[in-house]
Amino acid sequence: MSVGEFDLSIGSVASFGGVLAAKLAVSGLPIWCTFLIPLAISFLIGYVNGWLVTRFRVLSFVTTLAMGTVLGGITFWLTGGATVFENIPDSFRYIGQTEWGSIPLLSIIMVLLTIIFWYIMSQTSFGRRLYAIGGNESASRIAGVNVKWNKNTAFALCTVLACLTGILMASRLGSAQPTSGNGLFLPAYAAAFLGMTSFKEGIPNIWGTFVGAAIIGVLANGLTILEVPTFMQDVITGLIVIAAVILQRLGRDSR
Repeated sequence: MSVGEFDLSIGSVASFGGVLAAKLAVSGLPIWCTFLIPLAISFLIGYVNGWLVTRFRVLSFVTTLAMGTVLGGITFWLTGGATVFENIPDSFRYIGQTEWGSIPLLSIIMVLLTIIFWYIMSQTSFGRRLYAIGGNESASRIAGVNVKWNKNTAFALCTVLACLTGILMASRLGSAQPTSGNGLFLPAYAAAFLGMTSFKEGIPNIWGTFVGAAIIGVLANGLTILEVPTFMQDVITGLIVIAAVILQRLGRDSR
């Protein structure tokens, strides 16, 4: 989003990453391989997404939606449509189910990734180039920014993080479903849009997204505790996205 594009394949990438990592873990590969191989493949997938968008100047949401459909088919082929849960080794479950003190290791990873990407986006020339491209691509190109390379890398990083999410979710649950990432797409963009309204109006940013994700998470847990039906949770999440987009637009128009 910082480069003015959308990646609609993130849910499918998360499903693919979780399933592939679980399958590799069951096959007996070292635990580092079960993480690195899906992440490397997802990096290539994201880079291809970016290359298609920048090389042929096609709409990113169409391209990535199609790529997500392809990945969904591959994921079903890998699993036969069944959940991967038998013979999952304890080493694969460790990251997702371990607590350090009273803090889940997953929460620590979340905070670390937030800090790392805050630094990348705000303190490095790469992050500033991404924001420049999103603000005015033509001006960035005239200023000497390699727009294609930076966009391709942004897409690649996006899919790597989506894949990591799927792997960590599979580690937490001790199983992987071919559709496990389908429900992650809308909350992810809801968090990003909420961040664009609560911090730096109209600009995607790390800490705003972090707060947006916390709001979405607390809301989802609260609705679950109140035994609100799942379909109503989806309705409420969708309405939050619509409200965030409208507030973002109103804030931009008022300037």
